Amino acid sequence: MAEAYLIMSEILVTGATGNVGRQVVVQLLATRTAVRALARDPELAELPEGVKVVGGDLSQPDTLEGALAGSDTVFLIWPFLTTEGAPAVLKAIGQHARRIVYLSSSGVNEDTERQTDPISQLHADMERLIERSGMEWTFLRSNTIASNARGWAEQIRTTHVVRGPDIAATAVIHERDVAAVAVHALTDDGHSGMKHVLTGPQVLSRAEQVHTIGEAIGHPTRFERVPVEVARQQMLVDGRPPALVEALLASAETRPESNLITSAVEEITGAPARTFRSWAEEHLLSTAAT
Repeated sequence: MAEAYLIMSEILVTGATGNVGRQVVVQLLATRTAVRALARDPELAELPEGVKVVGGDLSQPDTLEGALAGSDTVFLIWPFLTTEGAPAVLKAIGQHARRIVYLSSSGVNEDTERQTDPISQLHADMERLIERSGMEWTFLRSNTIASNARGWAEQIRTTHVVRGPDIAATAVIHERDVAAVAVHALTDDGHSGMKHVLTGPQVLSRAEQVHTIGEAIGHPTRFERVPVEVARQQMLVDGRPPALVEALLASAETRPESNLITSAVEEITGAPARTFRSWAEEHLLSTAAT
């Protein structure tokens, strides 16, 4: 009975045009699950055939009604730097959905009220709001996602040197693995109330990630740490919003090093977590080489 119910329901994926959300859509479609993808401009979404692309904007909760109608399960990526607006969005979701799977951060520490950095604090605050929403929930506390390295592509193509602020080493995880766990949490029973901490198989510093990319593309590539103020000015020149720049730099300065490696990906999906090397070979061989 429960299995038939899940097959008949539609799942709404937010952030569907991003790195993780797009993978969630693709992998849900592969299981023949009915999928809706939320997009501000559906005509520009360029999502796979078979997904129903629906218009809506998380910054405007009153635009979500049509997207949510008929969807009893939601995959939520919160794209903002504060929880302002989140209560209204969760209220709208809760009027239709019984289950929500939220992409959180492995930086969240339940043993403290204030987190070490603003991004972890945002996720901790979102988790609390979702816990109080009355919906069944699952949190995917992801470590650093490998696709963040896409931001280095231009520097790698032009100079083979990545310059920026350093950040504590973490067990970088492939976005496909995050999505694979999300698909199980969205479609299987047994994940309600779970907080899955997702990591890759190896703890890597930024310098090690950049070196790995260089090996993958066949050209020596290195990381050069720059002072925070220099990084701030460059990020602003690049057009990043000031609030995002400050959040990223605060995280770089204050987030502690973590040697945590979990087996959650393999336990949930049946396949071991992919390496960062595999991500580099998959994504940057054709775009980063000169």
